[in-house]
Amino acid sequence: MMTNLFSVFDPSAIFNFSLNWLSTFLGLLMIPSIYWLMPSRYNIMWNSILLTLHKEFKTLLGPSGHNGSTFIFISLFSLILFNNFMGLFPYIFTSTSHLTLTLSLALPLWLCFMLYGWINHTQHMFAHLVPQGTPAILMPFMVCIETISNIIRPGTLAVRLTANMIAGHLLLTLLGNTGSSMSYMLVTFLLMAQIALLVLESAVAMIQSYVFAVLSTLYSSEVN
Repeated sequence: MMTNLFSVFDPSAIFNFSLNWLSTFLGLLMIPSIYWLMPSRYNIMWNSILLTLHKEFKTLLGPSGHNGSTFIFISLFSLILFNNFMGLFPYIFTSTSHLTLTLSLALPLWLCFMLYGWINHTQHMFAHLVPQGTPAILMPFMVCIETISNIIRPGTLAVRLTANMIAGHLLLTLLGNTGSSMSYMLVTFLLMAQIALLVLESAVAMIQSYVFAVLSTLYSSEVN
């Protein structure tokens, strides 16, 4: 039972070969060129979302952030959002449910922020280790706490996204496996519960991609 339950997260258990990681970039093949050339209500809605994110990320980055800096985090948001949504469709591999992908996104970003901050703003980075107003006797402990919290940032970014994706898919799998042994009335309630859970997972997919992008923006703003 446990093997069947977690087999939906196995890259080699869906199509029997590891090329299903290419589903991460499946949208580049599915998006028609007319979507980009001719304006539509979906295009207008998506552009308004991106414009709102651009303004918010620019505010978070502050005066030290450039206009081009926001496009990095907007692209990150779009990539995670697309993969989260694609994983809700049947027989499509959910790449964001693996630490392989989420750590590959979080760790290089965090390393770049740290290298840039410590090389160009060394005093500012040292000042971040001791919050303002900390008593002298607590300063050594605060340095240790701030250092540890800084080091685990890429791990928390990756694990948060992965855990939320796994939790929702496990619930959907559990509900789907129990339907064959129920009566007609119970199956009807089960179907309604699955639809409600699918709507919830769609909201989680949007929220988690937004949280990942916003936290990455905040980490970037701290090193400037």
